[in-house]
Amino acid sequence: MIDGRLSLTTPEGIRLLLTPAGPAPRAWAWAIDLGLWLAFMLLLSFVLPGRLGKGLYALLLFLSYWGYPILCEVYFRGQTVGKRVMGLEVRRANGLPVGWRESVLRNLLLVADFLPLMYAAGLLSMLFDSHFRRLGDIVAGTLVVYRDKRPAPPAARPGAVPVPPAPLPFPLPPEQQRALADLFEREHELPRARLVELGDIAEPLTGLRGEPSLERLRAYAAGLRQ
Repeated sequence: MIDGRLSLTTPEGIRLLLTPAGPAPRAWAWAIDLGLWLAFMLLLSFVLPGRLGKGLYALLLFLSYWGYPILCEVYFRGQTVGKRVMGLEVRRANGLPVGWRESVLRNLLLVADFLPLMYAAGLLSMLFDSHFRRLGDIVAGTLVVYRDKRPAPPAARPGAVPVPPAPLPFPLPPEQQRALADLFEREHELPRARLVELGDIAEPLTGLRGEPSLERLRAYAAGLRQ
């Protein structure tokens, strides 16, 4: 990490170079998200008058405060609005996208990072950690990194049709199911030759090789996402 970048290898054998984000850009991202949340709650305070409105307001205050970062990180490639503006994203420590477990853990532990006042524990943790991880990141196994520009997805092949979902021929462990689903979420980031090679490696699962094996894997991944 002489140049400040982490070199990680994905399960597909792809090398990733990630740059951890320090306290300053993360603080700006947090401030942007906080400002948006406060503006949203202020608007709700005018829309929900009366006793019933106050009860709904309190419920929405709780759900939006904790739910907003979790939903954004899981469904929007590890990015809240603030992180997107600052060019940051959350990833697992192995470079893969965050899931529900990681996002819930790191956001619930904001309480520990806040102690004793104004995120002092989280700031100290980032200053003493080589990857600038706060306590929530260490427990959840996540990193906040600068977002690299993603290559544009390749154009669809002429006449290509969506692959119908297919059931797995035999049960796979959860970690292998996640690896299969992750493969096609990041398909546009991988060289075509590497994808075909992975199709060959998956012959025991698909009974095929090369492109036909890759298409069968894509059908299995579609089935897992249902």
